[in-house]
Amino acid sequence: MVQEKGTISINTENIFPIIKKFLYSDNEIFLRELVSNAVDATQKVKRLGSLGHYNKELGELKIKVAADATAKTITISDNGIGMTAEEIKKYINQVAFSGATEFMEKFKEAKDANEIIGRFGLGFYSAFMVADKVEIQTLSYQDGAEPARWTCDGSTSFEITEGSRTERGTDVILYINDESKEFLEEHRISGILNKYAKFLPVPVQFGTRQESVPDGEDPEGKPQYKSIEVDNIINTTVPIWTKAPTDLKEEDYLDFYRELYPFSEEPLFWIHLNVDYPFNLTGVLYFPKLKNDFEIQKNKIKLFSRQVFITDEVKDIVPEFLLLLHGVIDSPDIPLNVSRSFLQADSNVKKINSYISRKVAEKLQELFKKDRKVYEEKWNDIGLFVKYGALSDEKFYEKAKDFLLLTNTANEHFTLEEYSAKVKDFQTDKNGQLVYLYTIDAEHQHSYVQAANKKNFDVLVMNSPIDTHFIHHLEMKLEKTALKRVDADVLDKLIEKVDAVKHTLTEEETTKLKTVFEKAINNTNMKVEVESLPAEALPVTITIEEWMRRMKDMSKLGGGMNFYGNMPDTYKVAVNANHKVVTKILQAEETQQTALAKQAFDLALLAQGMLKGADLTAFVERSVEVL
Repeated sequence: MVQEKGTISINTENIFPIIKKFLYSDNEIFLRELVSNAVDATQKVKRLGSLGHYNKELGELKIKVAADATAKTITISDNGIGMTAEEIKKYINQVAFSGATEFMEKFKEAKDANEIIGRFGLGFYSAFMVADKVEIQTLSYQDGAEPARWTCDGSTSFEITEGSRTERGTDVILYINDESKEFLEEHRISGILNKYAKFLPVPVQFGTRQESVPDGEDPEGKPQYKSIEVDNIINTTVPIWTKAPTDLKEEDYLDFYRELYPFSEEPLFWIHLNVDYPFNLTGVLYFPKLKNDFEIQKNKIKLFSRQVFITDEVKDIVPEFLLLLHGVIDSPDIPLNVSRSFLQADSNVKKINSYISRKVAEKLQELFKKDRKVYEEKWNDIGLFVKYGALSDEKFYEKAKDFLLLTNTANEHFTLEEYSAKVKDFQTDKNGQLVYLYTIDAEHQHSYVQAANKKNFDVLVMNSPIDTHFIHHLEMKLEKTALKRVDADVLDKLIEKVDAVKHTLTEEETTKLKTVFEKAINNTNMKVEVESLPAEALPVTITIEEWMRRMKDMSKLGGGMNFYGNMPDTYKVAVNANHKVVTKILQAEETQQTALAKQAFDLALLAQGMLKGADLTAFVERSVEVL
């Protein structure tokens, strides 16, 4: 071969320093890029063999990664298609962009290394992020091809000479620079390969490992074993998402989940994605058992392109509400070096997003119809997804309203349609509005729930992290329906009927009663009102207005104006004018009235779980005195 020297076809001397410096924070992707190139070369020769264009032995197709700490080199080897000297000039020397000027202008706008590499076809050149010099030794599959060697020291000068490779394929040898010595450490390379190459379609070998194999028997007939050195293959070449669902058992899906998330509880169920039009997509998405901390659960979906890991930040590909799912998505329509701006603008990504949302809705509908009892048992975990989806995706809500469940304090489950039918006869107010009562803590608010049940009212449980928003959403979607927390007011005010109870106190008695309680309570945030309530209701009930409490709750969740979050809690103290305790307070001597009113008020605080500290101690001591 004739030795050749030349200049890479870019018109500036400083492109490699830019690659090194700008891409430094993402420099581990050099290994992903070079191993991916080796996979492509291997698959091409396999394809040529299957088409009859290459008739020699393919041999054992695999990629080898080796590090030599003494020589300070990393070598990525394949026995793929190889290159001729002419092909090196075509594919390596002619960087895939029009010129350095365009690069210099556009790299300033790029947000990350992926965007740089993806936009300008710099996959191979990412090697210069960690190497002072790069060498290629290659031999093409073509008959009569001669081995070729290419070297470049990070400047724009290259050299092509006769190579030393005797078998088909390519070695890429990186001479690691001093700043990147970490990549010569076995655990560092192993970590990168485990991250990016774990499911590549071609076996990837990194080093060797010891394996015990049978070695005959001893004189007593006991089996003997010996230790041998075998290739350490780090990847699974045919992961489950590449297989047909009919070829997989339940245990296969569970094993794969354990491999991805070794310390997680087993998933509730999963969806196998497989579509080839109008885009290509495969994958498996799992519904995990959820904890209340959203952020810990997010970003567990891994995005692949032809089995090469890209990222676990899939916000634009997967609908927002499904970021709580776990699993894998693989699409060749998403480039390996994907950028955030690409994801936001690409039409295929938008189609994938809609497709995943639809498939999840179909799966949930199928589970609901197939075995409602099992579906209901899993509702505590499923419900968060469904409510989140109903809130954030209108199309999803239209499908989900048929399998979205409401749960009451008796742990009974109803669809939206079923629940409306259940409560409309008892919980429609005098204006024809249907009122859904709910509690966020049935045990804590037991006295309020029990009072509602005595009047044949049903009470829903709304205690998930997003129920504050979901309640508001339901009110917008359901016709002439309001949701009110069971302690938001006295029951007769929550669901007002035409035949409201009247009390018999005179105006003077009413004013006196209000004054007695205001003096006993002595708190400007407690607004006393004398109410006409059933005689069997509590003598005093403490409530916080639904609207104000909802605004404060939304402020805490970041969904409302902080103005409400900073306001002090204001409560309504409803004194039951028809209760005999209240009659006793009115009839008592003036010195006793305050003590009795304070006791009745503290009982109301106790029912709300609001009696604490010194006030609770004083209440107990006062109760002992009364006894």
